Amino acid sequence: MATSIRTFDLLGTPLLATTYDGLITQAHALARRGGTYAIDLTNTHIVTLRRHDPHFREITSHFDHFVPDGMPLIWCLNARGAGLRDRVYGPTFMRHALENSPGPWTHYLLGGSEECVTALRRRFASAQIVGAQHGYFSPDDEAGILAEINRLAPDFIWVGLGTPKQQDWIHRHKAAITRGVIFAVGFAFDVNAGLKPDAPAWMQRLGLTWLFRAASEPGRLLTRYLRYNSLFLYYLLKDEFFARRS
Repeated sequence: MATSIRTFDLLGTPLLATTYDGLITQAHALARRGGTYAIDLTNTHIVTLRRHDPHFREITSHFDHFVPDGMPLIWCLNARGAGLRDRVYGPTFMRHALENSPGPWTHYLLGGSEECVTALRRRFASAQIVGAQHGYFSPDDEAGILAEINRLAPDFIWVGLGTPKQQDWIHRHKAAITRGVIFAVGFAFDVNAGLKPDAPAWMQRLGLTWLFRAASEPGRLLTRYLRYNSLFLYYLLKDEFFARRS
């Protein structure tokens, strides 16, 4: 990314102090440059996993950039002088990028259900979506998916497989993809397809998106959020304690 965009380390993850428009501009520049780049839309769960889980830290070690997707990350960065007014939230960024990157920019969708992919194609009809594959594929399908991506050579590859599956997929296949900017956006597929509700704006501003999602899918998400939010606070306090002592 451009050197004018500052990076702030938070619990071992280098987070870009950027905006929606800034990231879209930089993504266009990367696509024009050629090569393959991986960008993670990073929330507190991902930052904490990278600190807590050596395997997850390894599979994300070759990502090129981490962009703060959660308001608690913005508050932490602003305490260090980032001066950001908003996060770069995955669902919103995906929507803005597709709307502001029409042809000749090209896109490939990987993730969600067949219904989800169909809905995204319909909603973003002005975007040049050259290919798509739902997320319910088997390992035997992966060679064919990679061959299709390389044949189509899209500028932007949107991966919505959920954490940590999407990071693992990118880790295993980034080197085999000849060009394109790969975005790990997870929940953005279902939100933009209209298949799952998003938190109201006031909850998003207060950093409570996680609470809305946990209440919407308690069986799948409540334990995860409680665990990793607690670990996030623990590591923040631990690092602050040792920083003051030193």
